[in-house]
Amino acid sequence: MNAKIEIVRGDITEMTNEAIVNAANESLRHGGGVAGAISRKGGRAIQMESNEWVRTHGKVQTGSAAITSAGNLPSKYVIHAVGPVMGSGDEDTKLRSATISALNIALDHQIKSIAFPAISTGIYGYPIDRCARIMLSTVKDYLLEHDKLDRVTFCLFDQTGFDIFTQIWQDIQTQKK
Repeated sequence: MNAKIEIVRGDITEMTNEAIVNAANESLRHGGGVAGAISRKGGRAIQMESNEWVRTHGKVQTGSAAITSAGNLPSKYVIHAVGPVMGSGDEDTKLRSATISALNIALDHQIKSIAFPAISTGIYGYPIDRCARIMLSTVKDYLLEHDKLDRVTFCLFDQTGFDIFTQIWQDIQTQKK
C-alpha cells in the first residue's frame, strides 16, 4: 500500500485534500451537521449542483455517492456519500458501500487525496467506534487493491472522535492477518 492514511482533528471544510466527503442524505439537502457546514462555507454552488445532480440522476441511494465542485472551499470537489441511518438494517454493509463509492468516485476523477468525516455518526446515530472500525478497515483493504490514491485523511471534529479513530487505527494496524 503506497497511500498514506492519516487521522486529524479539525474542520473538514478547511482541508486542502483534492476532495472532501460530505456525510449526505439521499436528497443531497445540505441543512445541518457536516453537510450544512460544507454548504455554508462552500457557498450556493454546492447546493445548486447537488440539486441538479438529483434532478438529473434521481436520489443518491444509501451506500452510494455523488460528486460536485467544492465551491469556495479549499478542496476541488465534494463527494457526497450517503451513509446508513442506525436501525435501518444492514448498516455496516451500507457504510462500507458508501465508503467504497466515495473512493471509486475519487479514482474515476483522478483524485489523489480525499478527506472523510465519520459518516452517519451525527443525526443518523451510528456509533462512532463501529464507524471507525468499518471505515478504516474498508479504506485499508481498498488501498491494498488500488494504488491511485496518495492520501486518505479522516478528519474528526472533536477530540473524542479523533481519539476513537486513532485507537482503532492502531488496533487494525497491529492485527495479524
